[in-house]
Order: sequence, then C-alpha cells, then structure tokens
Amino acid sequence: MTRTQDLPNLVIVHPLVLLSAVDHFNRLSTNSTQRVVGVLLGSVSKGTVDVTNSYAVPFEEEKPNSSIFFLDQNYHENMWSMFKKVSAREKVVGWYSTGPKIRPSDLYINELFRQYTPNPVFVIIDAQLIEVGIPTKAYVSVEEALENGKTANRFQHIASIIEALEAEEVGVEHLLRDVKDTNISALATQINNKVSALKSLIVRIGEMHAYLNDVVSGKLTANHTIINQIQEIFNLVPNTAQGYMIKAFNVQINDNMLVIYISSLIRAIISLHNLINNKLDYKRSEERENEPAKKKSDGTDAKLDGDRRKKDA
Repeated sequence: MTRTQDLPNLVIVHPLVLLSAVDHFNRLSTNSTQRVVGVLLGSVSKGTVDVTNSYAVPFEEEKPNSSIFFLDQNYHENMWSMFKKVSAREKVVGWYSTGPKIRPSDLYINELFRQYTPNPVFVIIDAQLIEVGIPTKAYVSVEEALENGKTANRFQHIASIIEALEAEEVGVEHLLRDVKDTNISALATQINNKVSALKSLIVRIGEMHAYLNDVVSGKLTANHTIINQIQEIFNLVPNTAQGYMIKAFNVQINDNMLVIYISSLIRAIISLHNLINNKLDYKRSEERENEPAKKKSDGTDAKLDGDRRKKDA
C-alpha cells in the first residue's frame, strides 16, 4: 500500500504543457465528447510535481463503454527514449487527459503509468474552458480499505497551480500579443479582466458558503485547516465601513472623474480644432479650383477690350 506521506500534494503545470495539450485536442478531437491523452514530463521534489513538458500519445476508447480503450505504449516508450536523449532531467511524472471529468478507465490507465513512475499524477486539462478559473485538476491514486477487508484504488484530488519560468512568460506574452484583438481597446481589456476576476471571486465565495453550510448542517466534519484558511481570507478583506476607507474611495472616485472630465474637454477642443482646420482646407481647395477659371475669364475680357479699341480707331 502506498504511504500517504509519499504521495504528491501539489502539481505545478507550466504554460508549454497547456499549449501542447490544447493543440493536441484541437488537432485530433472531432467533437466535444472525445478526449485525448498524453504523457507528462518533469521532476518531483518534496511532494511537489513540476510538470515542464509533455507529448501526445495515440489513444482510443469505446464511446458506449469507456472501460475498453487502447493506449499505444510502444509509441510512448519510443517517444520517451528520444526525450531522454534531449533532456535527461525530465522524467515521466504522470499523464494528462482533456476530460472533462474522470472516467472509469482512468484508474486502469493510471496503473499502466506505474511502470514508469511510482506515484503518477493524473491531470485533467480543460481544453474548452467555460468557467472562470484554473483549467487544470490534479489527482493521485490511493488505496483504501473496503468493508469486506479488500482494498481498492480511488483518485484523490490534490492542489494544482500554473507557474512559468521567465523565458516562458516572455513567450506567452508574445503569443498573446499576436492573438490580441486589435478592435478591442486596452481599457476594454482591463474591464474584461476585472469582470472575469470578480466572477471567479463569486464562484470561490459560493464554494466556501456551501462548505460552511454543510459543516453547520452536519453533512461534513469540520476541517480546522480549511476554516482557518477561510478566516485568513476574510481577514485580508478591508473594512469599507470605516471613515478613512470611505474618504479614500471618495478621493479615488473624484480623481478618476476629474481625469474623465478633463479628457472630455480636451477631446471636444481637439474636435473643434479639427473642424475649423477642415473648413479652412476646404476653402483653400475651392480657391485653387477657381483660380484657372478666373484667369481665363480675365484673358477673354482683355481681348474684347483690345478688339473694341481697334474698331474705334
């Protein structure tokens, strides 16, 4: 039986892994119910799994019965032997699936990866993210005792975060810059980011509210670690009912409104200035167009005057 202290308790996923999994899904998945599977590479240190790379593996499963599946282990072993020649530090730490949830065959697949690592991690990567939040969910397989004295494996959820090295951050920034919609202003982007953050906050508060209600009603046993963390979160929330906080908010709002007011005045002045310049340019262009006709008219009048003088003489 696997000891609990030997199991990983945190999975760090790098952006390259997410991009590779999404590309794998978009290339092979023909519908939203079909999933893809791949191998995770990285390192393990003090219960933390650092996933730095990945590669796709041919995988098929029966739609009516997902317990019938095919995973090409020969392909995986060939790929793994080539990856070892490139980076010997990266080892097989687990596998990924695009889910979007755990399926009955996942425990069997997880047991296959025990041939390459003692405690493989299973990461579900949401390639079609709808809800706001981290697109990864990590699990490890643990053994639990049943009532009949036998044991069975089950997945236990562990924490997962997204982290990037400095080089990866630069690459992701350039990638986002290339796919940026030029029709959306920077202000609109900032507003969308704040709205997304607030939606994520509402979801997290709802989860804490549901957990506390279950504890109060007796459905769940109180976990003091979770309750202490919730208390620390609410301790960080400022008390907006205090006088100095109200004053600070008012000053900030007044400053922002002043900037908006000055910007509106400047925009109106620039618009009037452009309108006047446009009228002046239009007037000059009309004058330039009328100059040849005026010169022609003056020449004709001079010729008629000359003919009259000759006739009088």
